[in-house]
Amino acid sequence: MKNIVFMGTPDFATGTLRALLASRYCVQAVFTQPDKPKGRGGRVQMPPVKEIALEAGIPVYQPKRIRDPENLEILKNYQPDAIVVVAFGQIIPEEILTLPPWGCINVHASLLPSYRGAAPIQWAVINGEKVSGVTTMRMDTGLDTGDMIMKEQVALDRDETGGSLFEKLSRMGADLLIRTLEALENGTARFEPQPEESPTPYAGMLKKEMGLIDWSRPARSIECLVRGLNPWPSAYTRYRGKMLKIWAAQVEEDGLSREEEKPGTILEAEGKTLKIRTGDGVLRIKELQLEGKKRMETDAFLRGYRMTPGEILGV
Repeated sequence: MKNIVFMGTPDFATGTLRALLASRYCVQAVFTQPDKPKGRGGRVQMPPVKEIALEAGIPVYQPKRIRDPENLEILKNYQPDAIVVVAFGQIIPEEILTLPPWGCINVHASLLPSYRGAAPIQWAVINGEKVSGVTTMRMDTGLDTGDMIMKEQVALDRDETGGSLFEKLSRMGADLLIRTLEALENGTARFEPQPEESPTPYAGMLKKEMGLIDWSRPARSIECLVRGLNPWPSAYTRYRGKMLKIWAAQVEEDGLSREEEKPGTILEAEGKTLKIRTGDGVLRIKELQLEGKKRMETDAFLRGYRMTPGEILGV
């Protein structure tokens, strides 16, 4: 039986850890980020990966700095055949990368070398990609630059959100990791070096302010932003001094508006229809949420809030 140490933290990593626990590989230990306070009450919560490890009776380590010498000593004592890394959240030093015979194997939620970085799933949706996928790689000291081992791709649905793609790639990555370990074990794994430059911009971490809608952008671009930032941090605008989150929208392919209408202008607000002028085309809002209120479909929202054509969002 081959021994594995697992390093991961958020929900995306839980599918792979569960797959490992259900496999014939032995998970010796789990490394994850320290517990952190969350929510308005500041209640300290465990990372999702820690919860699963404790349920399975697996030893858990939560170093503030994985590069501290004591962590290398812990890993040396376990003598793992591979270290599996999925969204761990810390840079792993070379001393650990080169410790196990099979190396540190990472599951990355993009088709490398595209979308290196912390948020490849959401950026793929925001940028209007037609396909995405997962890649397993043997990590090196660069940021998602290690040799690629296996890939699997998936077509994005027309209404794909960051959340729905997250679920798909989490399941896909778990399966791909097991197949990768099997290939490493039987000697059939092939390692493909990545080009130095990525064909896409770095997929940096998401920030709340990224969700602010610039109505001067094309309707298609805004619609992709809405889907990519759903469920977090969400796309939003301002309406009568309050935050208005946009949860779902669609481009009006035949939507026309006059050039003198400013981007952000409400063109129609009646029944199930809420149309907004953009820098190029018209966006129909399907689901929205006013600050302090529940998330609603457009018809329910317009029954409670009278929006007037000619009003401008975002001011």
